[in-house]
Amino acid sequence: MPILTDEQVREAAERFDEAERIRRQVRPLTFDYPDMDMIDAHAVQDAWVGMKLARGARIRGRKIGLTSRAMQRAMNIDEPDYGTLLDDMFFDDDAEIEAAAFLDPRVEVEIAFALNAPLAGEDVSVEDVLGATEAVYPSLELIAARSYRVDPESGKTRTVVDTIADNAASAGVVLGRKGFDPGELDLPWCGAALYCNGEVEETGLASAVMGHPANGVCWLARRFAAHGIGLQGGDVILSGSFTRPVAARAGDDFLADFGPLGRIGCRFV
Repeated sequence: MPILTDEQVREAAERFDEAERIRRQVRPLTFDYPDMDMIDAHAVQDAWVGMKLARGARIRGRKIGLTSRAMQRAMNIDEPDYGTLLDDMFFDDDAEIEAAAFLDPRVEVEIAFALNAPLAGEDVSVEDVLGATEAVYPSLELIAARSYRVDPESGKTRTVVDTIADNAASAGVVLGRKGFDPGELDLPWCGAALYCNGEVEETGLASAVMGHPANGVCWLARRFAAHGIGLQGGDVILSGSFTRPVAARAGDDFLADFGPLGRIGCRFV
């Protein structure tokens, strides 16, 4: 049962909005509301996204995060989270990105699904996802933390409820220039090496995402169904990272080599 009032939801959303705007992290919400649940977290996320939409942003897709064991261990969280991707979060391949514009930025490697048909309901299957996908793209996700991942005073870590309220740490997306027909790929065996400043930092296979990256999209569609939300044709869906996040600082140059799917990268300035 949700515990936050409408006013508390609004205040929490404003807290995240200000943190991002003035570039100063805040305490996780569960420190103030230890009994808040997923419904509360989703309400805060919706309220914050709504503020951005009111200022002119557009929804371009959704993301699922913390789908792999590597990511769950890295974040000390044991279940996936999910968030909303807005149009101003997308960067071109080889873009220069201002590191100081993000709070504790990190880079992850993912497979993105570009949908051409809607997906909704609690029984969405891998076959349904592949049938509704126009193309898959190699991608990088930039994540940020408007609330502390680890509170500097208490040493406590935030929960999955906190990350959902924080729009699942969504901050940016770099898509590959070329999309691929998912029917022509063995998606679980698609992999990548993530380089930072010429050194390999992480490697992984997409099978780390629940055995098949499309399972991440299935999970998202099923979870959204509980809130009466569906994935839409035209949405870009990030299926979850299959490497651990790598911290990004000004001067860092990232390159993800997806082998046959090509290379994508970005530079932080």
